[in-house]
Amino acid sequence: MTVLEEPIKEVLTLKNYINGEWVEAKTDEIRDVVNPATMKIIARVPRSGAEDVDDAIQAAHEAFPKWRRTPPVTRARYLFRLKTALEECFEELSRIQTMEHGKTIDESRGETRRGIEMVEVACGIPSLMMGYNLEDIARGIDEYVLRQPLGVFGCIAPFNFPFMVPLWFLPFAIATGNTFVLKPSSEVPNSQTKLHEILDEIGLPPGVVNMVHGGREVVSTLISHPDIRGISFVGSTHIGKNIVYKTASAHGKRVQAQTGAKNYMIIMPDCDIDRTARAMMTSFFGNTGQRCLSGANLVIVGEDAVFYNRFMKSIVSYTKRINVGYGLDERVQMGPVRSPDKKQRIIEYIEGAIDDGCKFMIDGRKPKILGPYPDTCFLNPTILKDVTNDMKVAQEEIFGPVMNVIRTKNLDDAIALVHENPYGNASSIFTSNGAAARKFQYEVEVGNVGINIGIAAPMAFFPFSGMKDSFFGDRHGQGGGHGFEGAIGFYTESKVVISRWW
Repeated sequence: MTVLEEPIKEVLTLKNYINGEWVEAKTDEIRDVVNPATMKIIARVPRSGAEDVDDAIQAAHEAFPKWRRTPPVTRARYLFRLKTALEECFEELSRIQTMEHGKTIDESRGETRRGIEMVEVACGIPSLMMGYNLEDIARGIDEYVLRQPLGVFGCIAPFNFPFMVPLWFLPFAIATGNTFVLKPSSEVPNSQTKLHEILDEIGLPPGVVNMVHGGREVVSTLISHPDIRGISFVGSTHIGKNIVYKTASAHGKRVQAQTGAKNYMIIMPDCDIDRTARAMMTSFFGNTGQRCLSGANLVIVGEDAVFYNRFMKSIVSYTKRINVGYGLDERVQMGPVRSPDKKQRIIEYIEGAIDDGCKFMIDGRKPKILGPYPDTCFLNPTILKDVTNDMKVAQEEIFGPVMNVIRTKNLDDAIALVHENPYGNASSIFTSNGAAARKFQYEVEVGNVGINIGIAAPMAFFPFSGMKDSFFGDRHGQGGGHGFEGAIGFYTESKVVISRWW
């Protein structure tokens, strides 16, 4: 039997991190955090209330003036120390993610690396935050732009990337001179607890970063509190649009709400069949489909039955080879979904699709698991054929390992299918034809475009884009290479100075 190294050895009792100290929440309400592979309790997390959030915001508000006056090169040095500390804890951080979320250890290592890359980019803040100027806009008059921090920012983080997603925001917020209050997902709070232990160890001034565990009351307080200048959110479109964006913007706050997705993979008949099929495995079934960049609808273009049969034979063959089990086992390529209710929701979508006339190519509802683990949260990959774009299974976000196979006549029709969907997060084309690729990237209305790429994930120095019902707000998350896009623009305000000296 494979021996798995688990960094969480006993049930942890988690606290909030406020003003440089670990403090107990002012509540008796506690939630169990369960490892979805083993169903064992690994932590207990408090359901903090408005008073806890107010304490954190007050600490951040009081820390802001001094932190804002700290030179950018000095702020960057804290991030260099953070980067070094994260590298030293790389494997522990990765294994914590697998234990609390369920993803494979290889996926967790990738998440840890992407999170560290955010810190690396933020280390360049003395250059990224620069303004610009022009002499002699009129005789003897100069004009220049300064970029200045705003104050306290909040973040409401999702469950699917417990370590990485908060780092889309936190390093850039504090590097630009703001202070920060984070609410991790209560389903996966251990990764951020470990991160804040590291932040505490590198000696950040008290109040610059704060973390409050909790649920709706924490969210409600963050998005309406008068001392919060902006909110970053990643999660469902319903909550992002109707609760976070509407409420926070109504209170005059900046908002970046990266929300739901339904991503189309467009397969042209001139693609490299084997390479494309292998790319689809990670796109559709990586992270157990719990990723806003996951493939959802596989669109086969053209009426060539020979190509269709060859391609789908390859897809089915690779899918059947996927080992499902506890993600700390290096032999496993797909872990469980996060919780039993998420599994049940996915099954309901699958069964609704069958009722609508779809057929199974692979039925993943009764999982085969590598190892002696309960099947409570496990599914195997599912592939459905005879899907049409108007079906619920094709239009709504499932957030699970389900591939919907749709057929269409040509590239124009395929692009039209993408546009019929309310989401606009990502879409990819697989082809060896440069003209088709350019037409696709030019016309398709999504924020992140892949060309022979199954997961169109921007690097840390590019903004994480999104259109339509996949994004609401002012600026996208992550770095933004020109300083005015992405995080740098979100966390700073432009001040224009016009100067004349007699």
